[in-house]
Amino acid sequence: MKIVSIIGARPQFIKEAPLLNELKKKHKVLIIHTGQHYDNEMSNVFFKELNIPKPHYNLGIGSGLHGKQTGEMLASIEKVLIKEKPELVIVFGDTNTTLAGAIAASKLNIKIAHIESGMRSFDRTMPEETNRVLTDHISNILLCSTKESIANLKIEGVKNLHLVGDVMIDSIKSNIKSIEDKSNIMKRLGLKRKDYILATVHRASNTDNKNNLQNIVDAFIESKEKIIFPVHPRTYKYLKLYGLDKKLKKSNIVLIKPIGYFDMLVLEKNAKKITTDSGGVQKEAYFFKVPCITLRNSTEWVETVKDKWNILTGANKSKIIKAIINFSPKGKQHEDYGKGNASKNIVNVINKINS
Repeated sequence: MKIVSIIGARPQFIKEAPLLNELKKKHKVLIIHTGQHYDNEMSNVFFKELNIPKPHYNLGIGSGLHGKQTGEMLASIEKVLIKEKPELVIVFGDTNTTLAGAIAASKLNIKIAHIESGMRSFDRTMPEETNRVLTDHISNILLCSTKESIANLKIEGVKNLHLVGDVMIDSIKSNIKSIEDKSNIMKRLGLKRKDYILATVHRASNTDNKNNLQNIVDAFIESKEKIIFPVHPRTYKYLKLYGLDKKLKKSNIVLIKPIGYFDMLVLEKNAKKITTDSGGVQKEAYFFKVPCITLRNSTEWVETVKDKWNILTGANKSKIIKAIINFSPKGKQHEDYGKGNASKNIVNVINKINS
């Protein structure tokens, strides 16, 4: 079967790698990269580290307002799909890339498989939530990471649901044995295990809101903890715009450029705690049993909160400081995201439907 896989952002590159390894055993797979994440630190390094082949099509769309970006992606993807005539399109997660790919395929009556179907934060102010819901309701094969996501889709009346586990866990498990041999990030930054907190901030609700970003920065500084902060390009733009970059340089916070997948896993694994507004980092923290402080008021990864390894603080300064100082989970974790065989499960579903 001829399959087109549509990716465009860091989390999708990570999920693409293990799935592609399984798919290409039996199918012809073409990769479309929309260019949503386009600079070296956010794109090329992931292709190199994860041995993902060069995309067959790189659309070079780049960043922009949601409507403009999604519209440009839709038009460009449609042209490729008309030319290639695949039997199946695979989309991942919650990005504008995902929604554009799903709409383009739907209009051309090409079957759509949506990985991470059914995840819900129930916060419609997040563009990602709209992308998820719309993509789920036009997809043909809904590949769900958790029982919770299955339940969400049943309530919405969506059919053809398959519980397969989480592809991101596949990626971690396939790389975990070699990451510390391939990464020297701990030595390079002079870090010791469990002597720092790792922070990531990139959501528009935090970066584009001066009050929210200032609260987060002030909380980091006032915690007096050593905080390693790989800065997303959009975050750095707003730190400079609000004059917060100068405050950070004189603080306990170590600003570094965006890092590759292996370096990130090493920093996550060895961190004392993680503060983030990223969905993928929440899952990775959970896998490594590192307490996670989520700088959002809601999360689609509800299992991490139910197991009490993740706490939601939003951009509330006092809540963030309190969590950095006091949050110390020790409870049991459940294998809600599967055992690292999601890619095989997904391909089995695709093969059965195609047979």
